[in-house]
Amino acid sequence: MSLPATNQIALTIGNFDGVHSGHCALVHRCREAVGSDGKVVVLAFSPHPMMVLNPEQAPGSIEPIEVRVARLKAAGADEMVVIEPTPELLSMSAQAFVDFVIDTYRPTVMVEGTDFRFGKRRAGTPTVLKELATVRGVEVQIVPPVEVALTDQSIVKASSTMTRWLIAHGRVRDAGFVLGRPHELIGTVVQGDQLGRRIGFRTANLKTDSMLPCDGVYGVVVVLPDGTEFGGAMNIGIRPTVDGTERRAEVHVFDADGLPWMPSDGFPEYGWDIRVKMIGWVRDQIKFASVDVLSEQLGRDVVRAKSMVQAMMVERV
Repeated sequence: MSLPATNQIALTIGNFDGVHSGHCALVHRCREAVGSDGKVVVLAFSPHPMMVLNPEQAPGSIEPIEVRVARLKAAGADEMVVIEPTPELLSMSAQAFVDFVIDTYRPTVMVEGTDFRFGKRRAGTPTVLKELATVRGVEVQIVPPVEVALTDQSIVKASSTMTRWLIAHGRVRDAGFVLGRPHELIGTVVQGDQLGRRIGFRTANLKTDSMLPCDGVYGVVVVLPDGTEFGGAMNIGIRPTVDGTERRAEVHVFDADGLPWMPSDGFPEYGWDIRVKMIGWVRDQIKFASVDVLSEQLGRDVVRAKSMVQAMMVERV
C-alpha cells in the first residue's frame, strides 16, 4: 500500500558541483516521483569526497557550496542537507551506507544517475542501490544522462567534469550549454590599481570563489545588486602589458546604449555584490607593446563583446 502523498519523500545524493542540466534532471525526477505535495531532499557532499580520499586528485569547485544550495532549491529541492565526507562515512560498505541514508532520511524513493557510485572503494553502483534499497521497501529510479550539443557539433554528457574542462579551456559558451545557463562568477567588487580608468576603460575588480576560465577576454552580462543587467567585457589574467603578477578578474561594464557604465550617486565604489554571466570568448591574453596599443585593442574587445551580448539578447526573445 502506497503512503499518502504528503508522506512521500524523494531523495537524491551527490556532489552537485555546478548544478548542471543532469543534476536538474535528477531533482525534476524526484518531484515527478512524489508530486507537488511530496518532499524533495537533496544530500550534497561538500567538499568533494576526493578531498578526503586523494586530495591531490580532487577537482576544483565550479561554485561554492552556498551557491550550489541556492541553485538546487531553485531547481525544486525542498530541503538541502550538506554532508561532510568524513573518512568514517566514506569507509562504509555499500550496505551500511544505504541503511544509514534510509534510516536517517526515510525516503520512499531514491533517484540517481547512471554514474552514481557509493560506499567503500565506490563499490556501490545503481544496480547495487536498487537491490539494497528495494529490500528496505524504497523504490529506486535511475535517470539516464542528459546529452547536449556543443558549438563544434559534438554531443557530450552533462557532467561536472565536462563543465570544468570547458571552463578551464575558455569555452564558456559551451559550458553554458552543459549547465543549462551561463557560467557565473559570483562575488564582490574590490579595489584595484585603477589603471583602467586612466586609459579610458574603467573596470570593476571581482573577488570570487567561482571557477575562473583560462586567461583572456570574454563577453559577459553583469548583474548588479538590484537585478539590473548590463553588458560587459571581462579580462582575466595577470595583465602582462603592465607587468602584472597577480591573476585578476576585471570587468568593464557598458549600459544599454553601449556607453561605459558608472556607479550612480550614493552607490558605493567597492564592496557590492556582483554576478557576471560568461557569454563568450573574445581573445587570448596578449602582451602589447605599450599601454596605448592595449587601449586600442580594448576598444575592439568592447565592440566584439557588445555584439555577443546583443546576439544573446536576440536569442532570448
